Amino acid sequence: MTAANNTPASSSSSGGTQAYGEAWYWDNRYTHDPSTFDWYQKYTSLSPLIRLYAPRHHPILVVGCGNSAFSEGMVEDGYDEVVNVDISSVVIEAMQNKYSTCPHLKYMMMDVRDMSALGRGTFAAVIDKGTLDSLLCGHNSRDNAAKMLEEVWRVLKDKGVYILITYGSPVYRLALLKELNWTTKLHVIGKHQSENSSNWSRELTSPVPLDVNGSFSEAVGMNAVVHYIYVCIKDDSSGKSEEA
Repeated sequence: MTAANNTPASSSSSGGTQAYGEAWYWDNRYTHDPSTFDWYQKYTSLSPLIRLYAPRHHPILVVGCGNSAFSEGMVEDGYDEVVNVDISSVVIEAMQNKYSTCPHLKYMMMDVRDMSALGRGTFAAVIDKGTLDSLLCGHNSRDNAAKMLEEVWRVLKDKGVYILITYGSPVYRLALLKELNWTTKLHVIGKHQSENSSNWSRELTSPVPLDVNGSFSEAVGMNAVVHYIYVCIKDDSSGKSEEA
């Protein structure tokens, strides 16, 4: 992922947005800006939710890891094994060097649309901060997003969770997620927690009720600036078929 300050949503009109699914784009970005950056939220903000859904003593996958310190925060919080993948060879090499003495962190160059190097049912949780958003801003967005979600489903254990942190509201994201019959819960967090700039005051670990159309069943402040967090639970008994 990126070390830039703007999100896919805010830069969707720029020419570079359509290259978000291409390795060369991210290699170029990380070559010119290697500074550490966390998209959307830092671990300290999300840790109560991560602890609630992601077990510490099972493998966790972070997709589109970039040069974020998020996974380091997880290890410091007691997570045993955090595997990180990114399409950029530049950032993966940098992160491998940075954490070469940390056995709990593993970094692999990989396209989230094809994670065949990872075994089926390997991970208890997959964490995504902006990777699906990036694919949805590029060429063939729906196809690429579907490929990624199929791969996330494949590498998750039964009852494993896909934790998607995104700017996408339920009306845009739930239809996409429903294609795989996840059991989905919605949580919401203010974009700038430390600045108290959001009117959203619900406890992070308390799910937000949704109506049948995927809309909020409770009011959100008119000036609320939030990130949506979809906790998608895999259920192999739901009828979703997988190829061997």
